[in-house]
Amino acid sequence: MTDPSPPSTRPVSLQSSWRWLALGWADLRRNPVPGLVHGLLLTAFGWLLLWAARDQFWLLAGAFSGFLIVAPILATGLYQVSRQRNAGLGEVVQLWRSGDGRLVKFGLLLGLAGTGWVLTSAGLITLWSPVPIQKPVDFLRHVVLVREVGLFEVWLVLGALLAAPVFASTVVALPMLVDTRASVMEAVAESWRAVASHPGPMVTWAVVIALLVGIGMLTALLGLIVLIPLLAHASWHAYRDLTAHRLEG
Repeated sequence: MTDPSPPSTRPVSLQSSWRWLALGWADLRRNPVPGLVHGLLLTAFGWLLLWAARDQFWLLAGAFSGFLIVAPILATGLYQVSRQRNAGLGEVVQLWRSGDGRLVKFGLLLGLAGTGWVLTSAGLITLWSPVPIQKPVDFLRHVVLVREVGLFEVWLVLGALLAAPVFASTVVALPMLVDTRASVMEAVAESWRAVASHPGPMVTWAVVIALLVGIGMLTALLGLIVLIPLLAHASWHAYRDLTAHRLEG
């Protein structure tokens, strides 16, 4: 039997992101094995994707878009580790063996969102780029490194606009699905309510997540070994603060 983590919530503010990261880091240091195993496995999977699609830009873009969107689902076991302070890999495996259809359904919905982004991105770049984009080097040369302001900037803005509703739908919903018996729709609705109630802190949290994931990508994915569990644990504490009214009710 493991003891659930004691309630510890505070009002959400622009500084809350640093509190969540600090609490997430404390969780990782206290119980590192489950988090580092998740980080190693997901990083190894990322390397496999890089190797398999190294010369095919659209396959690489699709694979990594799916990886970044579905990775939070694959790390949901770490919410259990933060929820139950002494939980280990056994409890994580038990969570996945439970066959929770809500997590499967949510994962499929996120996969559809990733597919939508890849198709939209492909349409934009195909219509706008002066030359066909076939390989990653083509994307760097003809989209990222061009002197004129245009396609790359629009591509980034479009990605942010499409990522925003995905973030708003998941920031509370995923840990809530682990913590409660709420339906997918109830969890998503609660997630949107939390974001609407705290727009400034949520924008800050989204930027922090994006920056840390970007750092992890720029380290040849090695940084993700630690950053994936850190963000998963921190996301659990973000969920607790954002739903303090429900926890106290």
